[in-house]
Amino acid sequence: MDLGLQNSSVVVTGAGSNIGRAIALAFAAEGARLTLGDVDEEQTVRVAAAATDVGAAAAQFVRADVTALDQVERLVAAAHERDGAIDILVNCAGWDRLMWFTETDPDFWRKVVDINYLGVVNCTKAALDFMVPQQHGSIVSISSDASRQGEAREAVYAGAKAAINAFMKTIAKENGRAGIRCNVVCPGVTIPEDADEVGAASMWRDRESMFTDDQLEKVARALPLRKLGRPRDVANAVVFLASDAAAGHITGQVLSVSGGYSMIG
Repeated sequence: MDLGLQNSSVVVTGAGSNIGRAIALAFAAEGARLTLGDVDEEQTVRVAAAATDVGAAAAQFVRADVTALDQVERLVAAAHERDGAIDILVNCAGWDRLMWFTETDPDFWRKVVDINYLGVVNCTKAALDFMVPQQHGSIVSISSDASRQGEAREAVYAGAKAAINAFMKTIAKENGRAGIRCNVVCPGVTIPEDADEVGAASMWRDRESMFTDDQLEKVARALPLRKLGRPRDVANAVVFLASDAAAGHITGQVLSVSGGYSMIG
């Protein structure tokens, strides 16, 4: 099926590593025009080059910290200036450290909320400033299955991701009349396949601080599909939801891509 994404103007945040990188390359394979935002310039420039190699019509890097609205506005404006439109925004930037809530402090809480939730708010506002006047657009935000079930050692993260789910449903209701669709993808544990997929700023840079190999094996055994998620699994769902040709009548939905970890009707 032709997803109709060729030459679409696509902005991806957190595009340097893991899921964000896979999303960028999946859109590139569809011939999209990419604007990649991240705080890791070295890694994301490599992703932009790889995107061009696999078929992107254009690919540029713009350094952007999603917690800073002015930087996000520059990111989106750069895409619009080059392409004349903002067709798709993917909110992928995220961050966490696995800790029991009683071990965390207000500085940690603020960082998690600022990156994972307020970053989505900032980027969505910046994109809507262009999407509403043009009367079309698609926004896909990356949440987490922790937002749907809760997860030990991810209390504040789970709360911030749950906020994304509610926020995106509201944005979908408010902006559907402008031809704008908004959906959410909730990964489970999704691990990079090799070191090239992870930059210095990624929370997966030190995988052992997240999960030991033994813990990952236990997670896989507990899932109905008996396997861990890979970045491309999430990217495939994002590209589908972003496509008007494939998902043009889908909005306000929260889709789990987690091997069956969450089964919520």
